[in-house]
Amino acid sequence: MKTARKELKTIDEYISFQEESKQIGLQKIRAIIKKVVPKAIEGISYQMPVFKENGNLVYFAASKKHYGFYPTAKPIEVFKEQLDAKGYTYSKGAIQFPCDQPIPVKLIQDIVKFRIKDMELNAVTKKKVPAKK
Repeated sequence: MKTARKELKTIDEYISFQEESKQIGLQKIRAIIKKVVPKAIEGISYQMPVFKENGNLVYFAASKKHYGFYPTAKPIEVFKEQLDAKGYTYSKGAIQFPCDQPIPVKLIQDIVKFRIKDMELNAVTKKKVPAKK
């Protein structure tokens, strides 16, 4: 990363401040997400790129040896077998895609689609819950 001090405002700025070798991968991840949710709003949150649609949908970022993908905990639970099968490192809310391997297009698409449906379901469920008195 060229600087950690600058307050980034757009995904374009974020990508431009990354090492040149990481920029293509970040643009690819961005394009994958954008293809699934073309009307989502792009932004920066926690100094990382974020796509928003009825709330924060997914984040992504570049690290020294991997791209971080942050879809929250539930999608990671649901896609755990696929992540294990591919040997990806992951934690409760983050997945690491090694920079020296192809970016898993279909897996990212499937996770984003799942995340959209899960957020829609959560929004409907919240509306149905009666207010506490």
